[in-house]
Amino acid sequence: MRGHDMQEDALTGYSIAARPDVIVHCAAERFPDKVDKDPEGARALNVAASRRLAKLSAGRDIILIYISTDYVFPGPPGEAPYEADGVPKPTNLYGQTKLDGERAVLEAYDEAGKKGSAVVLRIPVVYGHAQTPAESAVNTLFETVWEAQKAGAKVSMDDWAIRYPTNTEDIGRVCRDVAVKYVETTDREVLPTILHFSSEDKMTKYEICQRFGEIMGLPTTNIVPNRAGNDPKATVQRPFDCHLSTRGLRELGIDVSTCDFTAWWRREVGAFRNGAIFSEHMQKLFHAGTDVATAWEILPCTLESHYEHIVGVHANLVQDSGMATTSTQ
Repeated sequence: MRGHDMQEDALTGYSIAARPDVIVHCAAERFPDKVDKDPEGARALNVAASRRLAKLSAGRDIILIYISTDYVFPGPPGEAPYEADGVPKPTNLYGQTKLDGERAVLEAYDEAGKKGSAVVLRIPVVYGHAQTPAESAVNTLFETVWEAQKAGAKVSMDDWAIRYPTNTEDIGRVCRDVAVKYVETTDREVLPTILHFSSEDKMTKYEICQRFGEIMGLPTTNIVPNRAGNDPKATVQRPFDCHLSTRGLRELGIDVSTCDFTAWWRREVGAFRNGAIFSEHMQKLFHAGTDVATAWEILPCTLESHYEHIVGVHANLVQDSGMATTSTQ
């Protein structure tokens, strides 16, 4: 189900018709700047709809995995990594609505006498397969590198806040493993109600752009690092470092390994064999006036005659839940 399907009638119909053992709740207003522009709409989706879903799920004895964010923590220098039992203190409204959503979900299960059948899974900014680059705060930086090739372009990019971009395929795998663990546990009250998952890949948005430039064989000289203390394009303050500890998952015996960021992207763009070929086609498309969205569709087919284009396959859980479009930063 998607965010626009989160009305009570739709939720009730889905839970009755599908009769799932587990629901992974990913729907959210996930962009901090959009939350500030429409706080009522954000609360309706991130909190009220989450509460409705939790009540319906608890009443039908369905296990609920609620996807939350590292932005429930303040993230000042020196405080991370955060454990699952750490004290949350959001610094922006987005983080607060997600924290309120967490509490609403867990309270609904407690009130139904189903403690342990709902679990919060906090994750950082994500990347992966998506319909458009704009669906991910990481994927969209590919567009930034592309646009920075224009003559006279100058892009100021955040080089202050530390991110831990995590792949949606890894998140899907962890959700599956958590679901299996909770389904197979008879006494769920002994299980944790909050878990953390994160990659250990550590970089700023500026550093991500540098990686993308290397992968595409394109210069990034027009992208200028900004270390002023917040993303220059953002209207909402982001935390400095909200790195999440994965100890809780590891104690449950769940694999917390993640794919390598650079290697995944090299496979995704088909550039792992010959970056020069990729760069050549990028430049041709750019100078021909090809827009970014069209280029994303053309490139895999264009490159296929030179070498295999690997397309990652999402776990069924990721596809069904729409996890690939879930970005928290």
